Amino acid sequence: MRTTITGILGADTLATLRGIWREAHTVADDDAPAMIELGRRWCAAAGLDPDETPSDTREPGHAESPSNSTSPDGTAARAEAAMLAGTATLAEAVRATADNIDRHAATEPAPGSETPPTRAVGRPADPAADDARRTAGEVFDKSSGARAGATRLAGTRAPTPDERRAARRLARALTTAGVTERHTTRTTSPVPPGRLRMRGALAADAQRAAGQIPTAEPFTRTHRRLAPAPPLRVGIACDVSGSMRRFARATASAAWVMAHATRHTLIPADSATVIFGDHVRPITRPGTAPGHVTEFDCDDTFEDFPRAINALDGALGLAHPGAARLLVILSDGYFEPSVATSGQTLLDRLRATGCGVLWLTTEAIDRPLHGATVHQLADPADTATVIGRAATAALRAATR
Repeated sequence: MRTTITGILGADTLATLRGIWREAHTVADDDAPAMIELGRRWCAAAGLDPDETPSDTREPGHAESPSNSTSPDGTAARAEAAMLAGTATLAEAVRATADNIDRHAATEPAPGSETPPTRAVGRPADPAADDARRTAGEVFDKSSGARAGATRLAGTRAPTPDERRAARRLARALTTAGVTERHTTRTTSPVPPGRLRMRGALAADAQRAAGQIPTAEPFTRTHRRLAPAPPLRVGIACDVSGSMRRFARATASAAWVMAHATRHTLIPADSATVIFGDHVRPITRPGTAPGHVTEFDCDDTFEDFPRAINALDGALGLAHPGAARLLVILSDGYFEPSVATSGQTLLDRLRATGCGVLWLTTEAIDRPLHGATVHQLADPADTATVIGRAATAALRAATR
């Protein structure tokens, strides 16, 4: 736009008009004669007759006298024609600039809609992230079909009224978890409203007295606003080994409550649920909410815990910033030593990136891994309260 304006007016005319404009800022608001004189100088610089009545403000039926329509040599008429042509050119430049901005904005993703990032070309390889993405593709790929072996599902059932109430309570907790303390910022302004600072007022007076454009801003304002809540990603992993058989129903209920709650939050939220035993199988995939409670048999003889964590990480981006992330594990923690070691490494990696980890146990003698927030699984309503508190901590960690 600057180039277009310079091409219309010329560099010399633009410099002259800039000087007049800057001088106008030093004139008092009630000094009409000085402003009128500056207006005449402005017209002279633009090649216009300061005594001519603008054509778009004449009263209807008012005849223009020849003496006022143009100067003797036709300078005003030519200047007006040039200005009209320049206005069309400038309007076209403005439209082109706006279209360019619109095209650029259209390619930008909406806030909160970013998918878990993939490795950029030239960035050092991250074997852990690559393994997580590969595992997620294997576990959540709908075309892979059922694998042979145990880790069986036991059908679905309708949620109970208590489970529905717990899901709504958890949804409210997840929504309000994003409400952080108000942030206070102070800005200055040359005009009210605001609190007047005498030092700034005296500085502005001194600048005006020296014939300078006032740059002092004597008024201060205080703004208090809530920080926007980041999106939330919740990964849920349920142990279906034989030692969890007595708690299978409670585990299935808690998993449904957590997955269903993300559907009703007022902040962008997504979740995924897997069960892990001899195999890892998906219960709910990212972007979906379960309508029914999925139950499962707990008769597996092994706990493939690391694969479950990798699948949720790869599907939801639990190790990537840009959202508040929460991993919820429902297990008694009785793993083989090699499984516990690998699982601990993965949990440490997630926690180091700001992902919250909540471990719901079944009994006081359970053995959750280190670094997780531990709570003994009780009823669905109690689970909703605990998850809400953990989500609050995860959101605060994500916004620090």
